[in-house]
Amino acid sequence: MNRNVKLLFLLVTATLGFSACSKTESGNAHLQVRMTDAPGNYEEINLSVKEIVVKVNESTDNSYVLEANKQFNILDFKVGSATPDILVADEEIPTGKIKEVRLVLNETGNTIKVDGQLYDLKIPSGYSSGWKVKLTEEPSLTPGISYSLILDFDAAKSIVAAGNGKFILKPVVRGLAIATSGTLTGTINPANKQAKVYAITPTNDTIGTVSDSETGYFSIGGLRSGSYKVAIDVQDTTYADTTLNNVGIEAGKTTALGTIKINLK
Repeated sequence: MNRNVKLLFLLVTATLGFSACSKTESGNAHLQVRMTDAPGNYEEINLSVKEIVVKVNESTDNSYVLEANKQFNILDFKVGSATPDILVADEEIPTGKIKEVRLVLNETGNTIKVDGQLYDLKIPSGYSSGWKVKLTEEPSLTPGISYSLILDFDAAKSIVAAGNGKFILKPVVRGLAIATSGTLTGTINPANKQAKVYAITPTNDTIGTVSDSETGYFSIGGLRSGSYKVAIDVQDTTYADTTLNNVGIEAGKTTALGTIKINLK
């Protein structure tokens, strides 16, 4: 029964579609929690996930609870299948250094099927605070950058057969953070000529924002690696629109366009 179950945490800091841009970045990260499974010998492993607790920075006050409240058979979700993962939670948290992640399960609803028989998974006392994930590093979350925090749930070590049809669940989980997107920034000059700024992929997928009317600053996060066309649509029709081609975005990095001067027609 040597197998792994993987939990995929996707942190996305962009607002997909079109949104207004403040003078500075919000400092929040959009966190999607996804769970997936690698092949194993169990017939079913049904988990009832209550919440994910993420501690950012050192302060104990900076612990953020991501509500989940979902019950599912993790074996239904396999990489490479029609259902590779399941969305468990989807919330925003402030950015910073992740110091701790805890997986919290509900008291009931956790079961395992072996040889056609369904058994309750017993949870030891003290479960209410969840199980600490062993992070390979403490990832720093930067505004505008997307991350995947992949948590490797080791079923061979996490499920203990106690005999007489009793199975004990003691999750052993490891985590690794990977940046999956980049950020585009720049400043429109003159700043008071507010502009809509679009990052456009070769297939015409578009993510947009609005430059700040006082500073001219704009930021578009959550962009996948690749080449983009940047279209600048100036609201003052006496100014010409501007297009920048072949703007490269790299995961985990910020592409700074600097000051972009717009000109009268």
